[in-house]
Amino acid sequence: MSEDKPPSSQSANKSWFERLTQMFQGEPQTQEELVDFIEDAEGRDLIDQYTKDMIHGVLKVSTKRVRDIMISRSQMVVLEKKQTVEQAIKIIVESAHSRFPVINEDKDNIEGILLAKDLVKFAFKGQAEDLQLSEIVRPCVIVPESKKVDVLLREFREERYHMAVVVDEYGGVSGLITIEDILEEIVGEIEDEFAHEEDSHQEIRKVSKKLYSIQALTPLADFNQYFGSKFLNNDIDTIGGLVTKAFGHLPKRGEETTIDGYQFKVTNADSRRLVQLQVKVPQTQVQN
Repeated sequence: MSEDKPPSSQSANKSWFERLTQMFQGEPQTQEELVDFIEDAEGRDLIDQYTKDMIHGVLKVSTKRVRDIMISRSQMVVLEKKQTVEQAIKIIVESAHSRFPVINEDKDNIEGILLAKDLVKFAFKGQAEDLQLSEIVRPCVIVPESKKVDVLLREFREERYHMAVVVDEYGGVSGLITIEDILEEIVGEIEDEFAHEEDSHQEIRKVSKKLYSIQALTPLADFNQYFGSKFLNNDIDTIGGLVTKAFGHLPKRGEETTIDGYQFKVTNADSRRLVQLQVKVPQTQVQN
């Protein structure tokens, strides 16, 4: 008499990807059918929601071009070749980015890419006084707007670079794209590396004499009390709500607006909400 054998540990421990691959063989014939199949797999607890969302992200990336997800030219944070090291470091600190295109005269003339760590090490060693930015820039990778995103992701990984400048059909710079931009299409918003640090500290943090970093969920009353401003809060509870109302839409990272002399810049946002803001206050409201 034959005995029922328990499943081997190897088959029991097959990853969700192996099981999903087996199910796909000979099943879906179109991408629409594949999407339905994935939804059904989640419904039957073969995969969890996070896995399902990531698979959807991979499918979306396979259909997109660089132009669809790049950071537009107007939102690029750049350094100018003629700037001093002190000026460059100020921009680096305020933007909290790690890589910057270095331009000569305008954004259509990019000299290369500067890594913040390459500049900072000179500053700490006291060797930055006569340093020219052009001396430490790295070669710039150029890609066309029409390039497929999944192909670029593979190149990012194989060539081990993290940023590329995007050009249009006439050779003009139209924006830039990073490996993080692509990964966010797959796994969702990736928080800034200092986001949790900022969240765990005060809602309003002084960056320089006139510049402050502010959590978007800071109550409007707290903002008014700190700066002595008089923003009304009849139907708005947070500073993020005030800024969103001023834009008239949910702004993206890098967008700026001015409200009663306060210059607000979005430094962190996702598809649903503002996370972090920078505000440059009027001279009369500067905190000592």
